[in-house]
Amino acid sequence: MLKAPLVVEFPFTRSLGPVQSAFLSGLRERVVLGVKTGDGRTLVPPVEYDPVTSEEIRDLVEVAPTGTVTTWAWNHAPRRGQPLDTPFAWVLVRLDGADTSLLHALDAPGPDAVRTGMRVRIRWAEERSGAITDIACFEPYTADQIPELAGHSGDFEDMVTGIVAPARLDYTYSPGRAQSGYINALADRRIVGERCPSCRKVYVPPRGACPTCGVATVEEVEVGPRGTVTTYCIVNIKAKNLDIEVPYVYAHIALDGADLALHGRIGGIPYDQVRMGLRVEPVWTDGGRYPDHYRPTGEPDADYETYKELV
Repeated sequence: MLKAPLVVEFPFTRSLGPVQSAFLSGLRERVVLGVKTGDGRTLVPPVEYDPVTSEEIRDLVEVAPTGTVTTWAWNHAPRRGQPLDTPFAWVLVRLDGADTSLLHALDAPGPDAVRTGMRVRIRWAEERSGAITDIACFEPYTADQIPELAGHSGDFEDMVTGIVAPARLDYTYSPGRAQSGYINALADRRIVGERCPSCRKVYVPPRGACPTCGVATVEEVEVGPRGTVTTYCIVNIKAKNLDIEVPYVYAHIALDGADLALHGRIGGIPYDQVRMGLRVEPVWTDGGRYPDHYRPTGEPDADYETYKELV
């Protein structure tokens, strides 16, 4: 069986409402803001709607950078992108003046140094930009006094109005028997699918079972290599780490002998001349394990009736 490490990564961009904007702008200035509900509770982190009554809330109130651990869990092996690169505790901290808890990291020498009820304070990042990472972590706090607050209104110069949060998932993928056979065949520049013993449809790439009948598929069938464009889109935004000039065309291609269209890039033709019914063939690069793109064969376009069920 084949397996490979894979990464799904993208930047998640979101705009901020007035409450979140004030909260993150405050962190940049070493000020922690909560929001007060109609019944007098102070929520930190702040939200724009009361989670109990659903009423809109915008009454900002400053809380202290010190607080109490309400619960915790030890992280013995930090992962990429986590607040600290040495073992630490994940903690929920109720900041002084707040009625809810904030999740963050606690820098402690070991799990024996952490307990529910311990006092902690914020350790601010040296460089701050208006993000939750402006709180580098929490650290133990032994003093009894609560820092005096100025009662900030939540108005700052150059308010933070949006954030970009990188989202990433690292995982190991194993394609299983059917798709392993498909991938191994590609290495020999062959494209194979599997035929359903019930409906007799050939599925490419194979999944090991018929998506219509729900029965196992084991009969391997070679398809293509030529096929027909059933539908397509024109890509106008350049993808990161993809060395293809825009605009280009990505299409669903019904390979000859297959009952399911797969997708591939169309090359060798101006993007505005790609059309439904265009007959194409794969183009392989030296050492490539799959077709680099598909190009026109020069054959007459396929009649719509021959591929309409695959659109």
